[in-house]
Order: sequence, then structure tokens, then C-alpha cells
Amino acid sequence: MATTRLISTLVLCLLLLLSSSTATHRRKIRSRRPCKQMVFYFHDILYNGKNAKNATSAIVGAPAWGNRTILAGQNHFGNLVVFDDPITLDNNLHSTRVGRAQGFYLYDRKDYFTAWLGFSFAFNSTQHRGSITFAGPDPLNKTRDISVIGGTGDFFMARGIATLMTDAVEGEVYFRLQVDIKLYECW
Repeated sequence: MATTRLISTLVLCLLLLLSSSTATHRRKIRSRRPCKQMVFYFHDILYNGKNAKNATSAIVGAPAWGNRTILAGQNHFGNLVVFDDPITLDNNLHSTRVGRAQGFYLYDRKDYFTAWLGFSFAFNSTQHRGSITFAGPDPLNKTRDISVIGGTGDFFMARGIATLMTDAVEGEVYFRLQVDIKLYECW
């Protein structure tokens, strides 16, 4: 009887301890603030067969019914685009460039307009040195989040979230994204 009571008391104490630490952990996560927050714009100019001089991205893969100068129908499904886009601090393409957005996007659904992104911001300004790497699905909503999965230089081992907002679209040749970066792990 005494052993059963002792075991019950220990189990109860353990449960109280676990629930207390879980609640404390939840409060820490909810109250966590970014260690670094930045906003940039990147400007994508898709090659369309006529703008080679100004293009910063190109279709490198297309489905059988598509080609490499015009995005495919059916929500661009199957198109793979690589890019080397300028990054600015404001929404003006001709502003001072602080780096390059380099990577790819892949249109990955036939029935819905969506893409998958994998890219890095490579900085070459006096304010920032190094790179930030991003990856994740892009449902092409007004705002959407993708993961910050690492970095180099000033952003060594960075982790966080980037909120993408489509800032401008001009036909199927130009778009501009505003990228609001919140880093939660900074070294």
C-alpha cells in the first residue's frame, strides 16, 4: 500500500513537472522576438526571346507542350526557371543594389497556381556580407512564408522565416517581390 502511494505521488509529481515545463516552453516560443529583421526587394525579368540584354531569369525546363521562351499553360506546370536577380532596399529596380537573389523556382501543380522555391541572397554591400538561403513551397498568395534554412558570413547558420509579398507584376516578364526576413537564430 505504501509503495503504491509512493509510486502514485511520484507519477503525479512527474506529470506536474512536465506540464509546468511545457507551459514555460510554450510561453518562451510565443514571446520569442527575432534577433534580426530586414526587408529587401528582388526584381525578376524573365527572358521572353526578345529581352536577352535585360533578362535576369530564364526557363531552363519545360513540359512537352511548352517551350523555353513562354511560360506553359495550365498554371505554368512543369516550367523550371533559374534566376540571378538584383536585390534592392526599395522597390526601384534602378536603386543601389545590395546583392543578388540566385536560385530557381519550379511550377509544381497543374490544377493550381503554385511554385517551389530554392534560392539564396548573396550580399555584396558594405552593410551586409555573406548569404542567406531560403527554401519552400510558394502558393503564390498575396503573402506567404518560406523557411530561412541557413547562411554564411554575417548570417552564419541563420534560421528564421521570410514573408514574401508580390509587390508588382508586369505581364509574364517582370515581377518584384518584397521579402521581409525575420531571423530567430543569429550567431
